[in-house]
Amino acid sequence: MRRIRFVGVRFVLFGIVFVGVAGLVTFWLWNLVMPPVFGLHAISFWQALGLLVLSRILFGRFGGWGHRMLGARFARGWQLLTPEERERFRSAMRARWEGRFGEGESQQ
Repeated sequence: MRRIRFVGVRFVLFGIVFVGVAGLVTFWLWNLVMPPVFGLHAISFWQALGLLVLSRILFGRFGGWGHRMLGARFARGWQLLTPEERERFRSAMRARWEGRFGEGESQQ
């Protein structure tokens, strides 16, 4: 039990530091770019955090969540395939991407 609590405290502290750094970066970038370019007012740190929260509400998570949904759909579809269909898919992907990555390795 003691180990779980320690990891939980680390996780919470990391989250607080991450939010603080993200707020500082937003604050710095806004005040560096927006007033000279668009003639807008400078903002405070708390306004920058509010801007981050608003952007998360409007546009989703900081890194986006579309990739997870795409992966889940692919995994669901992959499980419905028969072994023959899976092998046909693998060979089609190999043929399509062959030679595009690691060209030197495939020739040796």
